[in-house]
Amino acid sequence: MWRRWSAALAASVLAVGLLAAPARAVNPPPVTSTLTSPNPADTIPHAQNGDTKAFAEIGNTVYVGGSFTSVKAAGAASWTPRNYLFAYDKTSGALKTGFTPVVDGAVHALAVSPDGKLIVGGAFVNVNGVSRKNLVQLDPATGATVGGWVGRSDGGLVRRTVVVGNKLYIAGAFHWVNGTQHSLLARLDATTGAIDPTFQIDASVARASSELVWGLAVSPDGRTLVAVGNFTQVNGQPRNQVVVVDLAGTPAVANWSTQRYVAPCYNWSFPFYARDVDFSDDGSYFVIIADGGRGDGAYCDAIARFETATRGAGLDATWVNYTGSDSVTSVEVADNVVYVGGHFRWLSNTNGNDSAGAGAINRFGLGALDPINGMPLNWNPTRSGAPAGTTSWGPIMWELWRGSTGLLAGFDSDGLGNEYHGRMGLFPLAGGRTVPAVNAPSAASGYLYLGTANGQATKVPFNGTTLGTPVASSQPNLTSAGASFSIGNKLYWSKTDATAPSGSYLDVSIFSGGSVGAPWVSSGYNNWFNAASMSGAFYLNGRMYYTRAGTNELFYRYLEPDGYLVGCTEFTLPSQGIAWGSVRGMAWVNGKIVYGHTDGALRAVPFDEAAVDGAAVVRVAAASAGATWSSRTLFFATS
Repeated sequence: MWRRWSAALAASVLAVGLLAAPARAVNPPPVTSTLTSPNPADTIPHAQNGDTKAFAEIGNTVYVGGSFTSVKAAGAASWTPRNYLFAYDKTSGALKTGFTPVVDGAVHALAVSPDGKLIVGGAFVNVNGVSRKNLVQLDPATGATVGGWVGRSDGGLVRRTVVVGNKLYIAGAFHWVNGTQHSLLARLDATTGAIDPTFQIDASVARASSELVWGLAVSPDGRTLVAVGNFTQVNGQPRNQVVVVDLAGTPAVANWSTQRYVAPCYNWSFPFYARDVDFSDDGSYFVIIADGGRGDGAYCDAIARFETATRGAGLDATWVNYTGSDSVTSVEVADNVVYVGGHFRWLSNTNGNDSAGAGAINRFGLGALDPINGMPLNWNPTRSGAPAGTTSWGPIMWELWRGSTGLLAGFDSDGLGNEYHGRMGLFPLAGGRTVPAVNAPSAASGYLYLGTANGQATKVPFNGTTLGTPVASSQPNLTSAGASFSIGNKLYWSKTDATAPSGSYLDVSIFSGGSVGAPWVSSGYNNWFNAASMSGAFYLNGRMYYTRAGTNELFYRYLEPDGYLVGCTEFTLPSQGIAWGSVRGMAWVNGKIVYGHTDGALRAVPFDEAAVDGAAVVRVAAASAGATWSSRTLFFATS
């Protein structure tokens, strides 16, 4: 049942004609994120039958497009017939009864022109009784056709419309626009609808079935375009499912390509699998989502971040989050959050295949990811709550769209947040929360804490180069502790527990005023991960770095402080000349890894997050009566 939506998609198209570590050291710093409320608003309308696919706002009015056949306001007893396009009041949720366009096919895309008109794209032939194939501009108050707007898609589907400045970008399954040849992509004057002849970027040659561009995004500064879909060439150059276009000056296919969307996934039902793309608010990166199942070295059923400024061939993502063979069908990046929707049951599920593998995080059809490492944030509304007699679980979430009041979702079922929401929902900004940017302590000087026994530690002043006088520090809450590290005002430490499946887990305590508070993370969290195997650990920029006794590698996993979640995949950082298997305790201090050793000495080595060179190691101190640096429990703090 998890694959049925591909057949529906193929029918609609025909009707109209991590498994590996990032290849380069892009390690974004933490950012402050603003999450919407996970509780859907109760005031917006419902749609019936079909689905909702697109949203737009003009003033206090929200416009909704899709393939639905009727709508009703929240709490209304009866349905109002309304095919494919309607509007409602953003504040009250009341239907806009004066907006009555007549469209004879599904609406896939909505945008707003600079002069405040509504631009509509889709799979229709006539609008208000007049031929307007797949592209039209409407009066936002009445829905009447704006006759002087000359944009036309002369065949095929218009799947996406994006307005940046006065430029309207369109994408879909067409080959002609305004009577001129444009294959799957085109650019028009948003105000007049006139074609822009300088934009001649033509995608072609389908992988299988019908060629099309399914997802489209333009960076906020208007300098970069990314398109995804069923194509293998763009302007004669090989570009499999993904193309980046440089828009500064005359538009041209960028020197950017990846092999991660070349291999087939479950090719018996997925002619293509790159489904949607969106830029961050600052345009520094974009995120591609995909369905498809599984594929050798491919980003199938995955969410992947790419850096906008990067150029070259064979590029890999900054990070990848796999669902474990469930579809991801929509993405919206807003407010430093990567929102995703689809037909998935888990995120961070590299180790699973149609089941929950080690480290999988339950997320039923909706999730919010930290943009620095792709780990799930603590936001889990779920696609659930459809009452009896309605559609409980549809295969596609068609659209996630950040409006002025929150995140709008368009889909093909009738449940959201364990409530009835017919084919659409709004996660409001009101009632949301801010996720602060937290990291390892950044101070150049502070204190090293060295575990000596249950409930005991030694506190040693440290300025990054030299040590001060050790002082005994009573820490009664720090028991059965192994590797430890600090993030913000919290201390994470591995705790041995024979009842946990792995024999241990990561515990968390507040660390304030030089004191470890009572731990609160139960053994049910992260108990799949053998935290006790770590001989030392530290955190930096979304990653937990660690060593294991007897293994000469420096490992890392992603770690999400908002929820205390450990990533499901283990990576190895390139290094040379260091016997990591002899490390006992680690900390990050002002650009250096400071680590203890089985010989009792304390050493330091510069750390640039890309690789570690043992030739730069210096010995900070030898073992002494005051501090023998051979305890797994070692962390740096500023108090």
